[in-house]
Amino acid sequence: MTRVLGIDPGSRTTGYGVVDDGTGKAAWIASGCIRTETEHFSERLRQIYEGVFLIAQRYQPTEFAIEQVFAHKNIDSALKLGHARGAAICGGVAAALPVFEYSARAVKQALVGKGSADKQQVQHMVRFLLNPPETLALDASDALAVALCHLHHQQTERRMRRLAAGRL
Repeated sequence: MTRVLGIDPGSRTTGYGVVDDGTGKAAWIASGCIRTETEHFSERLRQIYEGVFLIAQRYQPTEFAIEQVFAHKNIDSALKLGHARGAAICGGVAAALPVFEYSARAVKQALVGKGSADKQQVQHMVRFLLNPPETLALDASDALAVALCHLHHQQTERRMRRLAAGRL
């Protein structure tokens, strides 16, 4: 069984989502947000790292998927996002998880079929595919989308290996 912890990094709010793929159909396990509670940037990074590590400890995922940083118009915002992403990755690595990275465009393409989809379209598809028992914050639905994207890519890789093995 594959259990994926998906992360949508942010320096103030980091979304997380945990999804299982044990039956061949993705199932919602948990989702939410790590909200940092301080103005000190280094303390926010610690909270992100610890939050991701604790979530990994609680839900025992087998894999970790995170959204890549995209170029912002504001370089300071991009750098802060990169630091938050690094703190989240460190939390996953500390929990001994293999890390997989996906661009925002790849996540949207995998879920909606359009790399330029907006957040509401992504959230709608996450709700449709997982039917979570709770209302999802946008950051949490984005994290679930990253996890679903990873499962989709893993399923495609398995199919391609089976095809290649059958032709040899």
